[in-house]
Amino acid sequence: MRPLEMAFELKNWYLEKKQGEVILEYNGSITPELISEALHSIENSLNMKNEKNRVRKKVYNVFVESLQNLYHHVDLPPVTAPVEQSSNFGIIILSKDGTFYRISTGNFVKKEKLNYIKDRIDQVNSLSDEEVRMLYRDILNNDEFSDKGGGGLGMLDIVRKTGNKLEYYFYQFDDEYIFFSLDVYIS
Repeated sequence: MRPLEMAFELKNWYLEKKQGEVILEYNGSITPELISEALHSIENSLNMKNEKNRVRKKVYNVFVESLQNLYHHVDLPPVTAPVEQSSNFGIIILSKDGTFYRISTGNFVKKEKLNYIKDRIDQVNSLSDEEVRMLYRDILNNDEFSDKGGGGLGMLDIVRKTGNKLEYYFYQFDDEYIFFSLDVYIS
């Protein structure tokens, strides 16, 4: 994780994340209808690429989880942000870069959530594959679900399915908000 970076420019973040072949990109309100449309589009794109079934399934499932994370865990963007003012604003980009797929998400969150998000991702990233599987099963078996419905399963599930650590960045936007960026790699 890089430290908070000053002078965040959304267009520069976009340029960085659009490396490789962009399969799908969206910025705006994350709605159940959008989730359905995006998944249909991804399924078609991966079928046209004759991607292996195992890889297709991983990309599809991780994309679903990434969209659900955005849908459930975003804050209203700051009024000064150059984006749509919607309570479910998020950005998601699926690209193929060499031998891997990358799912990049971005959204604005209130600064006071920074430590919670960082600690949660660092905790998940510190676990071995076996520990991820065990914790995932424990949460499922104990019916420990949060008010958002997931019990913290989202990030665990992504790491479990990809076998890769989560890459994340926080960018200083203003005194109250940060821009949270998450990259997931699928090989």
